[in-house]
Amino acid sequence: SMSRAEHDIVVDAPLRAVYNQWTQFEEFPQFMDAVEEVRQLDDAHLMWRASIAGRQVEWEAEIKEQVPDERIIWSAVEGRVNAGLVSFESQGADQTKVHLEISYDPDGLQEHIGDALGFVSGNVRGDLERFKTFIEERGRETGGWRGTIENDHVSGGHTRGDTTGEQRAG
Repeated sequence: SMSRAEHDIVVDAPLRAVYNQWTQFEEFPQFMDAVEEVRQLDDAHLMWRASIAGRQVEWEAEIKEQVPDERIIWSAVEGRVNAGLVSFESQGADQTKVHLEISYDPDGLQEHIGDALGFVSGNVRGDLERFKTFIEERGRETGGWRGTIENDHVSGGHTRGDTTGEQRAG
C-alpha cells in the first residue's frame, strides 16, 4: 500500500518565475531539509542524496513528464515504488498555487530509501514553505528550463540555469 503526502501553498510570484525556479533541481537542498544534494545527470535524470537520522541515502529519479508552467512528474528508477508530482496554477498576475505530492511504498523499498522518502514526504509542508520564502526573498527565479518531457521524449529547452532564452552558438 502506497503512502502519500501532499500539500498546497500559494507563492507571491508569477507562474513563470515559480515554475522556472522549480526546474533548478540542483538548488533543492537550499529549501528541502533532508536533501543534501541533487545532481542533474541529464534533462530527465536526477541523482538524489539525503541524510536521514545521520545516514546517507542515494537514489536516482527519472522525470516522466514535464510541461512548462503546468507540472513535473517523476519516479525513482529503483523499482518505481516512489514518485512525485508538482503542479503549478496561476492565481492572478503575481500569485501561483504550487501543489506537491510524494508517494512511496514504505515496505517495498530498500529500508533506507523507504526511511528517506518517509522523512521527505513528512517534510512536504515545510519544504514548500521554505521554497515560497526562497523565491519571494529573491523576487525572481535563479534560472529556468523550458523544455518538455513526454513519453521519454525530451524537446526544446536550453541549458538549465540559462534564463536568457537565447540559443547558445556551438
